Amino acid sequence: MDTTRSRVKMPCPTNQRMASRPSRRSHPAGPASRRTGRSHTYRRQKRMKAIALILAALAGTASAADCGPDKLNTERTIILKREGAAYGALQHSALPLKKGEVVLTFDDGPSPENTPLVLKALSDQCAKATFFLVGQNITQNPELARREVSEGHSAGIHSDTHPNLGSLSPEQQLEDLKRSRAAYKAVFGVETPAYRFPFLAETPTMLEALKQANITVASIDMGINDWIPEDTTAILAQRLKDSLDKSGSGIILMHDANGPTAKALPTLLQVLKDKGYKVVHLEWQ
Repeated sequence: MDTTRSRVKMPCPTNQRMASRPSRRSHPAGPASRRTGRSHTYRRQKRMKAIALILAALAGTASAADCGPDKLNTERTIILKREGAAYGALQHSALPLKKGEVVLTFDDGPSPENTPLVLKALSDQCAKATFFLVGQNITQNPELARREVSEGHSAGIHSDTHPNLGSLSPEQQLEDLKRSRAAYKAVFGVETPAYRFPFLAETPTMLEALKQANITVASIDMGINDWIPEDTTAILAQRLKDSLDKSGSGIILMHDANGPTAKALPTLLQVLKDKGYKVVHLEWQ
């Protein structure tokens, strides 16, 4: 096609009529244009939400694909009522677990140095746990506390300052409980569903207060005594094996604020898998 050929413009009656009309004055943005702008913003927000949902679905699919038979995984979830119950065979009734089922629990966090390592190890094995948080640590590390829950774990409280409550007056015990509950609610927006006593040192004052507040007391079935700074991964793994052989199932106490535990957790989770144990996750209504 010859693009250099010039065209002769012929007069057009329509163009002449339009040219004879007086031009309209342009108006500043009025209600209609604002509505158009809001409509455009709304459509854009809907598109962005749709894209986010698609990406989330793809991420969920990829995550599910990563949680194959080579991982420890989470076998099932027990949803408990928000009530003043008490579990943990060391001090109370046992949870309704089958032989070979364990509940992973961690105390004393969140710890900026160690809790992220624990969360990564759990994520790598697709295992869910329950974290019992110290009130002051929640206040100091609110985003880390929220991250625990956002990654599918559940959370309760473990006092406000980790005292031995038996050494406090009843009034001091209740004040510590009040502060820890307030810290939890400030970060999560809901009341705590569960409480674990520091040092597992239960007191009549606190047991009654927790029962009245419909807060579950979470004791334990077994632990690995993981609060000694000199502990090695091999030592902690052997303690876990010994506890499993003795108990056969139940709530396991560990500490995400403890450096050796955080470093050893990939090995500890592998111990559970190698011995054929199944992880049960606790949640509350």
